Formats: sequence, structure tokens, C-alpha cells
Amino acid sequence: MTEATFTFRVEETLKEQFAAAAKSRDRTGAQLLRDFMRDFVRQQQDAAEHDAWFRRQVQAGLDSAAAGRLVANEDVEAEFASRRSRTRRKLTTPS
Repeated sequence: MTEATFTFRVEETLKEQFAAAAKSRDRTGAQLLRDFMRDFVRQQQDAAEHDAWFRRQVQAGLDSAAAGRLVANEDVEAEFASRRSRTRRKLTTPS
């Protein structure tokens, strides 16, 4: 793997505090910064993948609705009222 140098400015006190915190964990600042960068990149990739999945799910719902594959609100409400009723019976019926 090729390596590159990353240079940036930071307040001296922050640099010193960061170096001390890294040393207390037997790490160098550079090691921690590489870890932070990898974690950040991974989080961004995960977020992008989730966003793409979510958009596919929304589009599938829109396509289904456009094709007329819908469930009437009254049917949904009746189904879940029935489920709530069954659950309440289970909770109040002695074993």
C-alpha cells in the first residue's frame, strides 16, 4: 500500500493533549488519526449504503402504489385492531 503525508494545522494545546491521550493508550497520534479516518470513511460508506437501500424501498412502495397494489386504510386498521385485541387477551388470560 502506498502511503501519503497528510498535513494540517491545529492548536498547539490540542496537539499536546491529543499526543498525551494517545500515549496513555500506548498509541501514537498518527495511529489514532488513521483509525479515526478509517472509521469515518466506513461510517460514510454505511450511511450511503443505507440511503441507497432506503431510496430503493421508497421507490418500490411508490411503484406498488402506482400499479394499484394498495391496502385500504380501513383494512389495515381492522387487522391491527384484531392483533391488539389478541395481544391484550394473551396478557390478561392466566397461564
